[in-house]
Amino acid sequence: MAKADMSRVNFDVKDNIAYVSLNRPEKHNGLDLLMFKELIDTAKKITRDKSIRAVILTGEGDSFCAGLDFKAVSKKPSMVPQLFLKFPWSKWNDFQKVALIWRNIPVPVITAIKGNCFGGGLQIALGSDYRIARPDASLSVMEIKWGLIPDMSGTVTLTTLTRYDIAQELTMTGRKFSGKDAYEYGIVSKLSDNPMEDAIALATTIAEKSPDAISATKFLFRKTWKANPVTALLWERWTQMRLLGRKNQRIAMKNGLSGKNEPFVDRSSF
Repeated sequence: MAKADMSRVNFDVKDNIAYVSLNRPEKHNGLDLLMFKELIDTAKKITRDKSIRAVILTGEGDSFCAGLDFKAVSKKPSMVPQLFLKFPWSKWNDFQKVALIWRNIPVPVITAIKGNCFGGGLQIALGSDYRIARPDASLSVMEIKWGLIPDMSGTVTLTTLTRYDIAQELTMTGRKFSGKDAYEYGIVSKLSDNPMEDAIALATTIAEKSPDAISATKFLFRKTWKANPVTALLWERWTQMRLLGRKNQRIAMKNGLSGKNEPFVDRSSF
């Protein structure tokens, strides 16, 4: 096991699965400047580590994440411009990056949700590939409470998961809704009394497959979801060509034909 403890984010790797947990349990993992920076740095570290095949994202203590820590903002007003302003050559600012970066790393990310999942915390969860929540978890697109709109990539992710009217109503009211409601809205992938246990089971299953094919699948659906058929089929052909004949594809073929279980090598980049 590789381990690196950070003041705001705990990060472990075991059996090719990365475990990332927000670590401000006394604040229900409210987001401050240091947590933004460490979450982004952790995601970059995962991207560089080609031995990692899946990620589990969770929160220490009773909640996943209660959103932006406005008390921390009031004590350090420079936090907002630091995170909001964008370099001209960048596609996003750090508010958006902390959530959307999980969607763009080359391995699947599973978020285990318990307790509160509000505002920025919900947008981080929406940036993952799968969300497993307790039925009694409490979620909210809470920015309206502060006279704001969700600006941490929620308009990119929420709109791919639920209906237009639901996304708009949740954003305009800021009302809290349960994990069970979130599942019915399509925001949550699965309900579980033990989200972490189910997240580990899913991550373990994924980690047993060809890491090249898993990475290619995430890349392909990101490129083609709701694309026109001509574009989608072009990406499909191009992605398959990058897989054919590579070592992990040959190992998968050998295992499939022989019934053996030869281990895969580290993933190639997609």
